[in-house]
Amino acid sequence: MKKINEAKQILQALGLPEKQQNDRSALILLALCNLKRRDKWENAKMISMSVVGNKKNAKYAGIMRFIAKYYNIKYAENSRETFRRQTLHQFVQAGIVHHNPENPNLPTNSKDNHYRITPEALRVIKSFGTSKWENEAKRFIKKVGSLKKKHEKNRKMMKLPVKIANGKTLRFSPGKHNELQITVINDFASRFAQGSELLYVGDTAKKDLYLDQSKLKKLRIPIDQHSKLPDVVLYHQKRNWLFLIEAVTSHGPISPKRIIELEKLLKKCKAEKTI
Repeated sequence: MKKINEAKQILQALGLPEKQQNDRSALILLALCNLKRRDKWENAKMISMSVVGNKKNAKYAGIMRFIAKYYNIKYAENSRETFRRQTLHQFVQAGIVHHNPENPNLPTNSKDNHYRITPEALRVIKSFGTSKWENEAKRFIKKVGSLKKKHEKNRKMMKLPVKIANGKTLRFSPGKHNELQITVINDFASRFAQGSELLYVGDTAKKDLYLDQSKLKKLRIPIDQHSKLPDVVLYHQKRNWLFLIEAVTSHGPISPKRIIELEKLLKKCKAEKTI
């Protein structure tokens, strides 16, 4: 549908992440602008709307009811939390929408919770399809900022740093699995594998976060199959010991099947292996 696709273009230009450039988010934007299928973008308005809206006695029109009535797309009422958490919260963070502008002191569970397009966003939206569009979108991003960039910055700040023996700092994504891997590198290695060096470690977001290709090749470990390597590989050069460590938070000991796989993978490696 043309109107939905145009709304997606606007959301992208306003700096929304890809997850908020979908049909649902586009329809929410159209509802908040009070725009029907054949309305022009220059006729967009600022109106306060609740997520669902009661049939007759609602103080505010409902976004979901607007979408059902004018775009013939019906969402179940229990989708309201999806609307809030996966679109409207991000709209507020991006400076596109105000939450409860008519009564900022409303409690979270109030039936009168509402949302309204900000004047800054409305100015950009009304210019869509005109010669002013690109400049207005750039002006908005410069003033308000891109939520996509903010999220990327926050993700970087949330990463867990670990400094390894060669002085390099690795940055792991948050999560229990990676926290356990960090413990292996920081605590296990210093207590039970003193003098060893890290050859390989993965990350839940990046499979081969660290890979010492030259030393793995020297040990005749097939790095073209590194996806089958354990989570952490340490090597003690003086003793010629290879430590193969699985970082598992929810299961028992490493299975016999996995041990056989590792033995097959490392059959050409002459180092003494500890699993």
